This record gives sequence, structure tokens and C-alpha cells, in this order.
Amino acid sequence: MVRSAVKKSITDVQRYWDARPCNIRHSEKAVGSREYFDEVEARTYFVEAHISAFAEFERWRGKRVLEVGCGIGTDSINFARAGAQLTAVDLSSESLRIAAERADVMGVADRIEFIQANAEELTAKLTGEPYDLVYSFGVVHHTPRPNLALAAMRALTVPGGTLKLMVYHRRSWKVFSIVAANGHGRFWKTDELVAEHSEAQTGCPVTFSYTRREARELVERSGFRVQELWVDHVFPYRVREYVNYRYVKEPYFRWMPEALFSGFERRLGWHLLVTAEAA
Repeated sequence: MVRSAVKKSITDVQRYWDARPCNIRHSEKAVGSREYFDEVEARTYFVEAHISAFAEFERWRGKRVLEVGCGIGTDSINFARAGAQLTAVDLSSESLRIAAERADVMGVADRIEFIQANAEELTAKLTGEPYDLVYSFGVVHHTPRPNLALAAMRALTVPGGTLKLMVYHRRSWKVFSIVAANGHGRFWKTDELVAEHSEAQTGCPVTFSYTRREARELVERSGFRVQELWVDHVFPYRVREYVNYRYVKEPYFRWMPEALFSGFERRLGWHLLVTAEAA
């Protein structure tokens, strides 16, 4: 069964992400400086190297792109650099403020329109022409009614257009680790534990996770046809060192051959990546 609603409100979600926008601490440099934004981008794509291949930034040159949940704008900047006509929305006003400042610093502000919007109500804010690509990386699983968000995305996609969506993978090493370490094996509390510990700042109001079947169901019920679905991203580093900007792998990953680790990620990765076509 696809998970589709929780009791937390969209206001709870907005308050959480305004307090600490995603990846805001990826650099110790002054927030808003060129050096800060460069370090945030470098760290993001170092730890999550699969993002660029998934997004295919260069493919969307001259195309209309809608990014649902832009955060502080790391992917937004790369869509704009590649020549896309980008509309970037986010629920968090603080994230949008930083993303807009970033676009100015990077010289691409004229290529991005930033809009504050609830993903579940996109069609009320976006009334222009539909988009060739709707891109949403790590966002839909944080809204109380993801089915409404997907329906809105479909309404805003041209027929034959593309959806690229990342949601969290339920049968992942991350979920296993959360249940084992934070829940002391209480698997019956998986949903609650994942919401509490899914992000760098604990206490996220809403975090769903999906099996491959559930993700396919969520997307296809909204009027898309899944073309590709795969899993990636196991975080191999020790958190204590990582938060101090040092990359020291956990002992059980340190000696794992690269090919074996890659296979491990493709089975038990935290990111479930879906590419679909608007039917």
C-alpha cells in the first residue's frame, strides 16, 4: 500500500526546513559568499555523485524545467548553467532566499524564476505553459500528501514530458541502520523512526519511504509511465568526522572493493530514483 498521508501539517514541514535548510552546513564559509556556494556544490556532488547523471542537466538546454523543492539551489544553478528555462519552487522561504542570492552570485538570476509554493498545490501558483521536465529530488517524501504533489506535477507536465523523482527507499541500508541504532530493533516503529532520524537535524515532521513497487504505484497512479527505476547512495562516512568536514569511512565500508560497494548501493541505497513519461 502506498503511504499517502500523515497527521503533521504543511506548516510543521515549512517551519522545520526554514529553521535549517537542506545542506546549509555543507560549508563553514560565510553563507552567501561565492566560496560558500562553491563548497556546498562540491560537497553535495562528492557525497551524492549520482545526482548529475540522474538530472542530465545538459539535456534540458532551451527546455522548460520545473524544479519542485529547490532547497538552497544546488541543482537549480546547474540547470540554469546548462541553459534550461527554470522555474524553481520551494515551501521554505529561507531556502528560497538563499537560493535566489546564490543565483545572483553565480550570474544566472535571469534564467531562474523562484516561487514559494506548497508542492501539493502547485497548480494554484503556476498557471503558465506546462513543462518539458518536472524534477524533484528528495522532496515529495517530506510532504503530508505526496499523492497530491504527484498529481499536480502531472498537471504541469506536457504530454510526453519527463518526470525525474527521488524518494527515499524503504528497503535500504539507511532504514536498517536507523531501526537498529536508534530504534534498538523495534521494526514495528519504522515509520516513526525514519521520520525522526532521516535528516541531519532530527525531528523531521514528515518522511515517507517507499519500496520499488510503492514508488512505481505512486508515480503511475498520477498519470506517468515509469521508464526507469533504480536505487543508489549509501553514505559510507563516519558522521563524527563528516560534520567536521573530514571524510573517514566506516570500517566495514573502508575495505569493501569499489565494485562490491557499487552493487551494495544498487540494492540497498537510500535514494530511489524514478524517471517517467507523462502519459
